[in-house]
Amino acid sequence: MTVFAVEYVYVAESGALRDEARPAHRAWLGDLAEDGTLLASGPYGDGAGALLIFKSADEAELNDLLKQDPFAEAGVIAGIRTTGWDPIIGVLAAHAS
Repeated sequence: MTVFAVEYVYVAESGALRDEARPAHRAWLGDLAEDGTLLASGPYGDGAGALLIFKSADEAELNDLLKQDPFAEAGVIAGIRTTGWDPIIGVLAAHAS
């Protein structure tokens, strides 16, 4: 499994839509964390996006998964950047391939 850093950029002025979709989004993330697919996630301090750390077999599988995010379904994500990441030091290092 590969570790991926995923950066979301939210649609400007989408706060109300994000608020509406947030409970389903967090429940979806919680399920992924419980099964070990999601290692960490959280919004940026400025509210313009978020960082999510996933484990996945490959980027195509991860991209298919990201389409299921209730935030994606609500249309509040303007952009996604997915990058393979190799955590060397810290609590996530144990997940490196």
